[in-house]
Amino acid sequence: MDWIIVKGARQHNLKNLDVKIPRNKMVVITGPSGSGKSTLAFDTIYAEGQRRYVESLSSYARQFLELMDKPDVDYIEGLSPAISIEQKTLSKNPRSTVGTVTEIYDYLRLLFARIGHVYCYSCGKEIKSQHAPQIVDTILSYGAGTMLTILAPIVRGRKGEYRKELDELRKQGFTKIKLNGEIVDLSEDITLDKNKKHEIDVIIDRIKIRDGIERRLFEAVELALNKADGLLKVELEGKGVYIFSEKFACPECGISYPEITPRMFSFNNPYGACPTCYGLGVKEYFDPDLIVPNQDLSLREGAVIPWSEKNPVHFLPFIEGFVKHYKIDIRQPFKALPKHVRDAIFYGTGNEEIEFYYDRGSRREVVKRPYEGVIKELEREYQYAGSYEKDRYERFINLIPCPVCNGARLKKEMLWVKINGLNIDEVSRMTIVQCLEFFKNLELSEKETEIAKTILKEITSRLNFLVDVGLDYITLSRNSATLSSGESQRIRLATQIGSGLTGVLYVLDEPSIGLHQRDNERLLTTLRRLRDLDNTVIVVEHDYEAIVSADYVVDLGPGAGENGGYVVFQGTPHELSLHEESITGKYISGREEIKIPDIRRKPKGFIRIKGARTNNLKNIDVDLPLGVFTVITGVSGSGKSSLIVDTLYPLLKQKLYRSKDRVGDVDGIEGYEAIDSVIDIDQSPIGRTPRSNPATYTGVFTYIRELFAKLPESRIRGYKEGRFSFNVKGGRCETCAGEGYVKIEMQFLPDVYIVCDICKGKRYNRDTLEVRYKGKNIADVLEMTVTQAMEFFDSIPHIKNKLKVLNDVGLGYIRLGQAATTLSGGEAQRIKLSRELSKKETGKTFYILDEPTTGLHFADIEKLIRVLNELVERGNTVLVIEHNMDVIKCADYIIDLGPEGGERGGKIVVKGTPEDVINCTESHTGRFLKKYLTGSIDLSSYRRKKSL
Repeated sequence: MDWIIVKGARQHNLKNLDVKIPRNKMVVITGPSGSGKSTLAFDTIYAEGQRRYVESLSSYARQFLELMDKPDVDYIEGLSPAISIEQKTLSKNPRSTVGTVTEIYDYLRLLFARIGHVYCYSCGKEIKSQHAPQIVDTILSYGAGTMLTILAPIVRGRKGEYRKELDELRKQGFTKIKLNGEIVDLSEDITLDKNKKHEIDVIIDRIKIRDGIERRLFEAVELALNKADGLLKVELEGKGVYIFSEKFACPECGISYPEITPRMFSFNNPYGACPTCYGLGVKEYFDPDLIVPNQDLSLREGAVIPWSEKNPVHFLPFIEGFVKHYKIDIRQPFKALPKHVRDAIFYGTGNEEIEFYYDRGSRREVVKRPYEGVIKELEREYQYAGSYEKDRYERFINLIPCPVCNGARLKKEMLWVKINGLNIDEVSRMTIVQCLEFFKNLELSEKETEIAKTILKEITSRLNFLVDVGLDYITLSRNSATLSSGESQRIRLATQIGSGLTGVLYVLDEPSIGLHQRDNERLLTTLRRLRDLDNTVIVVEHDYEAIVSADYVVDLGPGAGENGGYVVFQGTPHELSLHEESITGKYISGREEIKIPDIRRKPKGFIRIKGARTNNLKNIDVDLPLGVFTVITGVSGSGKSSLIVDTLYPLLKQKLYRSKDRVGDVDGIEGYEAIDSVIDIDQSPIGRTPRSNPATYTGVFTYIRELFAKLPESRIRGYKEGRFSFNVKGGRCETCAGEGYVKIEMQFLPDVYIVCDICKGKRYNRDTLEVRYKGKNIADVLEMTVTQAMEFFDSIPHIKNKLKVLNDVGLGYIRLGQAATTLSGGEAQRIKLSRELSKKETGKTFYILDEPTTGLHFADIEKLIRVLNELVERGNTVLVIEHNMDVIKCADYIIDLGPEGGERGGKIVVKGTPEDVINCTESHTGRFLKKYLTGSIDLSSYRRKKSL
């Protein structure tokens, strides 16, 4: 079977298509946004491969696995076991790090356990092995008269019943053991739960230190060491337990280490985790910056959020008493209050008493008492809050490094096990590049080299895979929840290469997202390596380099939505470039291109961010131009999102709307008075339920319902606008509650959705559907595409204008009632843009877009640029974070951050017009942009393969 053959695929908007995909090749599925690429790759090919695997399991096993719907397809032949690598966050678990996800940390634990040098955490000297005579001398130093018990720990934190071991102890003449901290007589019948972890210490002897006891003590120590494989416990009455080891103990401080095993370096295991933070590395605390996020507000305006949410009837007397006591102005900005007053609000007044007045009916009662402080108040309330109430308090909670382990997550003993002077936490905090350098230059003895050879090979190969996918700037200790979706996908990709599987079908969703052009070639090399392991790699992608590097291309189209779902072309990239009907082919060959603007607009002013230090930003001052199209560029991890999303956007919201959102670490902002609003247009869904649709989101459905309510038939029946809403009772079908379908739950199979047999999927009841405009009822209107609706409502200007904007942004193909959950990220973003374009504005709006080309085809990017330029032409400012060179070359102004990612980033490399940027030799962006501006892209660079 050299081909994967798909026959009669009809999932979503696929038009009964047939397609052949070669096995063990790198195949790119491309086409306009909404043409059905993800539907074919994920919802059809991957879903069927996964479903067949799950169905091969027992019904008992299936109930624990995610069940995928059977795709609407006649048949698929030649499928391999399928693995999906999608754009989604790896894990929200605070214990999950880059090191644990990639399994590199597992190998690090093994390496440190096998060749790590142990040092005393008290004196810093290296710990050598400690034999029986040395242990005896240490015990005798406790002084005459000391009562102690010699114990042999034969079981330490392991599951099991241990019947054989207990019987053996009885035969050897031992009479007592310490079982899980309790002394137990061996003559008793002892039954242990095999599913629980146990501690079993054999009581060797009880001794009182005195003259002449040396021989007996030596025999007891020697017996305990033999019994417990070199380990020994000495329990001193009233002074605790000391562990001695033949392997690790400090002769000067008397500090002994247990046997060094890999689990001792795991922060997810109680034997290695810091006992204070339980291996999380952080401690929760109520953060004053979250309690008062906007210090420009006054107490009267609700600067202290917990206070502003209290009932004013009961809380106003408290505020009055507080203000009167400290003689402050309640209208004064919080930041202008004296420091001792701010401290009193946060941490309390101590012993200082305040007079509070409370009205008790007709009389006023005076209460004199100290105030505990808002933080203490929150801590107390949080402690006793129910689980459903805790969310209200958690928004004020922030994290600081654990004061005991300083964020290292491990017990202090484990942080004193080192290789070449570094502990496991210090190695984990290195960037991937620094880590690679460290392991390449390790200085090891001949014995250590032999032990570590295999382990080091696994570590360096996995680190190289991360470098190959453009993640050389991240650290192994970074929490996986903080990674972007693109970074998460590339980490999973690197992990899959490290697994070395063959004969697998990999399906990837735009792996180039969030990746700078510099790192793109390394990513493609990685995908080819995955293919060379005899795997089939299917990539949904729009990137030029990815398409021309593929072995085979499937181009879907010709349009999007209802106008898509057909196979326009399938073959090699060279054949695609010659294809006349393929839009993708025209852009690949250069017959179609996104034009460079004739003139660059001049800034009308600047907004200055002063001293930005959020995340990896290096205390930079940034001038952001107004009234132009600006692009923030830079390699992955250079600080683009930190500057714009985490600093600029919340800062502008605070200044313009007096918002209470938290701002990154920054000194301040100047020049914002020139704008009157800021809007962040991202690719998040316009709604999370099928009830949300383009008509409701853009507001055009309100006008349509008003029109239907004014029709003569509606007036006769007394119908109002609400009658034509499927979200409220009255006009909707109550059988399906306006959904149009009914869910049937299946125990071992996916839930089945069937069309409602009462309304036949129309959502409305029969009476409502009898009201018609131009022969169409409200359900018929929701089934129309935007283009059809424009013609239908041609005589209703306020409806037509809203629809025209949707059409202008390239969404003429979507249906008005199409569920928001079926829209792609690019479609959702353009719907948001259309809503902004249809608004009446002042021409002083600041628009922010973070990678808007995600999921967009060349033709769609051209439409997006046209829309963004229209916003600028109206006097607004558009700022975009982007890697796409077609967008960057069309910018009026570029701010390039870098020069590298992570700690080597966070600086401004160059700023100015695209022509200024290409002249900067230090800019990676400038190097690639030069090819686009000078027209020196080598269109024949891709492999001209013969037809497969």
